Amino acid sequence: MSFRLKDVPLLSRSTIDRAEHVRLDPDALREGWGKAKILRVDPRGRVRMQGAELVLDVATTLGEQPAANAVFLGVAQGDHLWAVREPELEGTLQDLRTLGAVDDFTAELLSTAYALLNWHDRAGFHGGDGTSTTVSRGGWSRRTTDGGEDFPRIDPAVICLVHDGADQVLLARQHSWPATMFSLLAGFVEAGESLERCVEREVREEVGVDLHDIHYLGSQPWPFPRSLMVGFAAVGDPAQELVFSDGEIAEAHWFTRAEVRAALEVGDWSVRESGARLLVPGSISIARTIIESWVS
Repeated sequence: MSFRLKDVPLLSRSTIDRAEHVRLDPDALREGWGKAKILRVDPRGRVRMQGAELVLDVATTLGEQPAANAVFLGVAQGDHLWAVREPELEGTLQDLRTLGAVDDFTAELLSTAYALLNWHDRAGFHGGDGTSTTVSRGGWSRRTTDGGEDFPRIDPAVICLVHDGADQVLLARQHSWPATMFSLLAGFVEAGESLERCVEREVREEVGVDLHDIHYLGSQPWPFPRSLMVGFAAVGDPAQELVFSDGEIAEAHWFTRAEVRAALEVGDWSVRESGARLLVPGSISIARTIIESWVS
């Protein structure tokens, strides 16, 4: 039994024009700065909120020219959007993972800001020769003194819903998670490895299950700090013994569709006092979208 995603994952939806042509034009960046809006992000990824609304400041509060440590995120409704890392913020602070249900614009703005700022936090020196680098292309690259250029790094990872081809799905819990919190199996792609072979290897290493009928579902950025989650579904045999050989998984169980549907109705991992046996990830995760799609 195969299925498709019923919705585009939340962090994959596009409402902002990334405007690559503007990144390459310093004059356009300066011209747009005058009425641009800027998102301030603290070192813990928190942003200021006013009620349910994200607080965006006037960019010129940082100066009359684009700030050296600001990154250009794109254009929305004619206005340039930037982000900057702030050592401290005051007010009501939340990060993307604690916001719960957010609109598509907020989700894309935060995920892009996180990904770029997280990269810049670690990219001040060139990995090859150790020389310092400076921001270029509106924050979408960094240049060395000899003209070399680095671009943001993305770490690909797979995430897979393993089902039995009928009415059961395999969900797992890591050691650090509370007893009722379960999700899909996932792991990082290794050098020289295809996505499909990574799915096979990770599931075998984590729970000892062999897979067939592996198929791609969709993808989603996961900027914690710089991953791209590539979603798959595959079929496994519930009769095969579960073996937790790599030490990452504390327990895994085959759950029925009815059990998973009940967990979705309860809410997500934030509802820890619900008394439910099973809780599943929240709306910003592609895991939630994949689980909902399988259930429906």
